[in-house]
Amino acid sequence: MSVSPRTPLFLFLISFSSHVGLSRYIEDNEASEGVQSLHSLEQKREAEDFIFRRPLRCLDMLATEGQFKFVAPRPQLACAAFLIAEPSEVISLELSDVHINCGAGDFIKVFDGWVLKGEKFPSSQDHPLPLRQRYTDYCSSTPLGASTRSSQNVAMVFFRIHGPDSGFTLTVRKLHNPFPCNIMSQSPEGSFTMVMPHQHRNCSFSIIYPVEIQLTELSLGQARSNELSPQRQVWSGCAGSGDYVELLGGNGVDTSKLFPVADLCFSLSGLAQMKIGCDNSVVRLVSSGRYVNRVSFQYRLLERSELPKTRENSLENFCTVE
Repeated sequence: MSVSPRTPLFLFLISFSSHVGLSRYIEDNEASEGVQSLHSLEQKREAEDFIFRRPLRCLDMLATEGQFKFVAPRPQLACAAFLIAEPSEVISLELSDVHINCGAGDFIKVFDGWVLKGEKFPSSQDHPLPLRQRYTDYCSSTPLGASTRSSQNVAMVFFRIHGPDSGFTLTVRKLHNPFPCNIMSQSPEGSFTMVMPHQHRNCSFSIIYPVEIQLTELSLGQARSNELSPQRQVWSGCAGSGDYVELLGGNGVDTSKLFPVADLCFSLSGLAQMKIGCDNSVVRLVSSGRYVNRVSFQYRLLERSELPKTRENSLENFCTVE
């Protein structure tokens, strides 16, 4: 059986989480089961209502709709569930059967996006809400049965539970998003089109793999020239235009901290391609709100032979561009 594209993504999250202590409470067999659950074809559905159900783990990744029940076998002090949907979907979350002691330090918090190694996706520059409004705290503000909806195709649940046998049930639903913005790709290969209709907003498509990106179509408010130039040569012009596309690379998820690879502030109908040998490769569409902007692109995973050799004390250790 082939391995799901989400399996390396889950392993990436485990690696990231090890830096912030989330994996301290996960036994080896639990982590192994978490990976297997992503691509198993034998998981059961309830015949009477067709709602998928399974236990929720202290560190988990959820890519399907359903109900996920967590029961603490012992104190669980640093847990997180990463949720991801298709690029054209957002995620609805609902808590029920909650049995925790908020007064004793237990909590359940939903975050509109992902937090990895202290960095947030989408970044504060790209998300439409202030940072404090992206957190929903069950213990302070959320009535039981109320649902929380993400702004993009990823969301996250943090929880801490001290008492054994305490827990909660998380119901996950996916909803169609007509204008996807700020997307985390589940796969290292694919194609996508981002459209921003008369909105002053920035949208990123993040691929947590080293990839080759081909821009197949770019329609912006004002055409200028017809060439792909390095970021350092055209930054002032494109940034000043208010409508442009930039390619970013780096080893984190906060797009505001990534290395600027190139930018384009002109419309094109041919191919422009670039290899980004980074842990995270990003296509970012910046829109002034004056126009309808559109960018289409394809991406593929770089072969091992295409990856650069590492150099000591250099940015090329994690990110190279061709």
